[in-house]
Formats: sequence, structure tokens, C-alpha cells
Amino acid sequence: MGINEIFDLLAGLALFLFGMNTMSHALEQIAGNQMKAILSKLTSNKLKGFLLGLGVTAIIQSSSATTVMVVGFVNSGVMTLAQSVGIIIGANMGAAVTPLIISLSSAGGGQSFSVVGFLSAAMAITGVLFYVFLKGSNRRRNIGLIMLGFAVLMIGMDIMSGSVSGLRDNPTFTGIITMFENPVMAILVGTVFTAIIQSSAASIGILQALTATGAITNTLTVPILMGQNIGTCVSAMISSVGASKNAKRTAIVHLTFNVISALILGTIYCVIYYAFNRGVVSEFLSTTSTPFAVAIINVIYKVLSILILMPVSGLLEKIACLVIREGKQYSDVEMLDDRLLTTTAVAVQRASDVAETMAGISFESMKMSLRVLENYDRKVVDEIEHMENEVDIYEDKLGSYLVKLSAQELSAGDAREVSKLLHVLSDIERISDHSVNVIRSAAEMNEKKLTFSAEAKNELKVLTSALGEIIDMTANALLFGDMKSAVHVEPLEEVIDSLRDSIKDNHVRRLQNSECTIEMGFILSDLLTTLSRVSDHCSNIAGCVIEIQHNSLDVHGYLGKVKQGAEDFDAYYAMYEKKYALHASADAQE
Repeated sequence: MGINEIFDLLAGLALFLFGMNTMSHALEQIAGNQMKAILSKLTSNKLKGFLLGLGVTAIIQSSSATTVMVVGFVNSGVMTLAQSVGIIIGANMGAAVTPLIISLSSAGGGQSFSVVGFLSAAMAITGVLFYVFLKGSNRRRNIGLIMLGFAVLMIGMDIMSGSVSGLRDNPTFTGIITMFENPVMAILVGTVFTAIIQSSAASIGILQALTATGAITNTLTVPILMGQNIGTCVSAMISSVGASKNAKRTAIVHLTFNVISALILGTIYCVIYYAFNRGVVSEFLSTTSTPFAVAIINVIYKVLSILILMPVSGLLEKIACLVIREGKQYSDVEMLDDRLLTTTAVAVQRASDVAETMAGISFESMKMSLRVLENYDRKVVDEIEHMENEVDIYEDKLGSYLVKLSAQELSAGDAREVSKLLHVLSDIERISDHSVNVIRSAAEMNEKKLTFSAEAKNELKVLTSALGEIIDMTANALLFGDMKSAVHVEPLEEVIDSLRDSIKDNHVRRLQNSECTIEMGFILSDLLTTLSRVSDHCSNIAGCVIEIQHNSLDVHGYLGKVKQGAEDFDAYYAMYEKKYALHASADAQE
């Protein structure tokens, strides 16, 4: 094998791997947006999970991608460990589709008209048309990339096969191949090589290319394929590092399935190889492999593995639980998994779920702080401080995750959701900060044994009631997409600002009449500023929800428009002004 053939082999391998990676990535992008809908229908039924794993892997052409994705789903709480078992087994079967497609490269070989050559050329030309000339959606570009990836893969396969075909009569190469005919050694070679390139499809493709030498017999093909199926587990194992215990267990399920399959079927093969290697068996094992034969043997091996282990799939889960013992529990924010970024629709949904949890904590902490104003409780104060720390962690982790997510290729709907979350994140966090400001004022009053006048208490009760309602409406708008609540927020925010100004004026009057002290005035002023700012943040959140609904993010423009004499705004403002009038009795507010 000369220097030219070596460079041809390396060039063919590079094109093959690039084509496979390009095609798989584009297929993932197209299938990813459907993943959320598919997973929402997923049940604990292992047969459905098996079919899902088979279908997804057949579509995206990568069992490694599917298993890494599943590890991410389990780590983020999108699915359970039990649901993942069937999908992992299905992914192993789905991986058999790629070698079957690759085996097409041998079709039409030696003929004046090559079917695969024509197909590759047609795919390449069509792919360029879609990717370069048809401007439009990312979907068209991805379809073009799928076609281009397939064409490059086939061309790389053809170059590899051509570069090694000269080794057919090379005694040195034949001697090296003979060294690996020991089944155990062949399994080890298949495992290590696949673990290095982290793709069983690519590893099997290279094996298929080597069949062009004529030196690869079924004796070698069978155990190498067993090892290749073990080696593909490396991607999932690496992916599970630093993940939750159930994510680690998912990777262990994948590894256990392939190792047990290789142990059982490898033992059977060794018995056949050493004890029954004669007649039909000997003829089969000594037959020179072809790309199609490699693909078919791979299918048979996987089918036998499933028939053996699918009925006892629960055992795989138990083994994984024994290997990975119970450990620490993971919070929602720790489940923002970078592995999900390859499946953007699911990643966006997960980020949205975490944002809802964060908003719920923030809104509840504010409502709790309002109750502390009326009835000081040290335990509740400690809980509010803990909740504020939690929200800070959520903001930091979720903000970083959303920035990463926004750099991915997103559908229009997912892009709007990410933009909304990025815009409201700081407002949600600031509301929890203000809850701490409220309890600090309450703590100061409790420590110094201070109390507001009866009139000031009634006024604050009106204001806090209005604030409680605006928080509830903001929560409905953000968490449930309630547009009716969203449009009510800004009028009520204006009423709260008016209440703040009126209470300040009344306090100055009481101060002049010696009905209140300067010290209480400072506390009241701080409280009024804090509560007013909370309503401002609610206004920002509701305005963002409305603007996203209208494919815009000009929140300040929206707030300006609604205040300029709009009939609905005026009507709602009048309604809340009446409802939260300072002269109203406490009963009326309730």
C-alpha cells in the first residue's frame, strides 16, 4: 500500500465521517422540533419506548446521538429511568439502518452504470440547490444538508473501498487480519476502535469498506460487530459524567444491554467456532464478507440481542440501580442539561419549566413578605431569605442556559419563548429581592417595637391588597399565558403608583399634625418605594407576555401606547381606582 493509497484512505475516511456527521446533525435539527410532541405521549410501556427509540435512531442515523439525548432527558426529568430502558433497546436496533444504507455503495459495482454513483450525484446536486439557492427556512437548508451529507458519505465510502482494494493480495495485510480471527481479540478490537471514534455506524462503515480487500471473512465480521456494539456505549457514558443518578443509570442500562448481549451471543459464537466449525457453519464463516453481508449480520445480531433481553428488560434497570446507588437529590435548576441543547424544542420546554418554578418561588416570597408586615414571624422571615437565595441561583443558571440556547437553531415559536424568558428573568429575580426589603422593614419595626398609626395601617392594607392582585394576574399571564390577566396589569400598576403618591401625601399631613414620627416616615417611605417597584416589574413581565404574543419585544412602546387614552385601559383603571380607593373599608378590599 503506497503513500497515495494511504492518503486516499485518510481522505475517504474524512469525507465519510464528515458526511455522516453532517447528515445526522441536519436530521436531528428537523426531528428535534417534533421530539417534544413525541415525548409528551410517551408512557412507561416498554414496547412503545422501543418503537420510539428505533424510529428516532433510524431517522437521525445515530444511536449514540439518541442515547446521549435520552441521558439528557432523564437527567432533566423529561422522562423516567423506566421509560428510557425501552428507548435504549430500540436505539440499538435503529442503529442497524445506517449500515444497510451504507451497503448500497456496493450496488452496481463494476457496471458501466453505477446506481450509487448516479444517486450520490443526484443527491449532491439537489442538496446544493436546497442549501445554496433556495433561500427560506432552516428546514430547507437542513434538507439540503441531509442530501449533501449522504452524497459525501457515499463518495468517502467509495474512495475508502478503492484505496484498500489493492490489499487483496498483500500477504502482510492478510497476516495482520489473521491475527484478529480469535473471537475474543476481535471483540476487543471492535470495542476499542468504536470507543475511539465514538460512532458504531462509522466504525461499521469502515469495516464495510475493508471488505473490498477480500481479506475480511465472516469469521472476523461477527465478533468485531459484537465489540463495535459495546464500543458505542462510550458516548453515553461520557455524557452521564456529572449528571444525576438516574442519568448515570440510563448510561449503565445502555452499557449493560450491549455487554450482556456480547457475553451471551459471544459465548454461543465461541462454542460454534471451536466445536462446530465444519460443514455449513465452516462454509459460512470462511465466506468473504461484503458490505451488505456486514449489514445483515449486524441486523441479525441486534434482533437476537433484543429477543434475549427485551423480556427481562426490568433486570437491566435493577442492575443499573445496584451499580449507581441512591445519592443526593437534584433540584430543577440542576437539571438544565447541556445535552438537551441538541434537541432544542425539549431544551426550551425544560427552560420554560424551570422559569415557571423560579417565578412561582419569587411571587410566593413577595406575598409571604406582605403577610409578615401584618404579623411578624421569624420562621417565615428565614424561609423568605432562603427563597430569595434560591431565586438568585435560578437566575444565574437559567440565564446562562438561555444564552447557550439562543445560540442554537430555533424554530420561530421556540425563539419567541427564549426571548420572553430572557426579558422577564431579571424582573422575576428583582421581585424576590424586594420581598427581602419588605421583611427588613418589618424586622426593624419588630425590633424597635414600632407601629403604624391606624390610618397608615388601613392605607397599607389597601396597597398590599392591590399588590397581591397584580402579582396573581402577572403569574397567570406568565405561567398560563392568560392574556386577559396580562392586559389588566398595567391599569392596576398605574393605580398602585397613584396609591403610593396619595399615601405619601397623607403621611406628610399626619407628620405636620404630629400624628406620626419621622422614624416611622422613613420606614413607610422605603416600603412604598419597594411595593411600587414590585408593581413596575409586574408591568414589565405582563407587557413582555403581550408583546411576544404580537411577535414584538418593544415593551416600553406597548406601555406608552396603552396609556394614551385607550378605552380598555381607561375602563380598567377606573375599575381598580374605585376598588382600591383609600377611603374604602377593609371589608370592601376583601
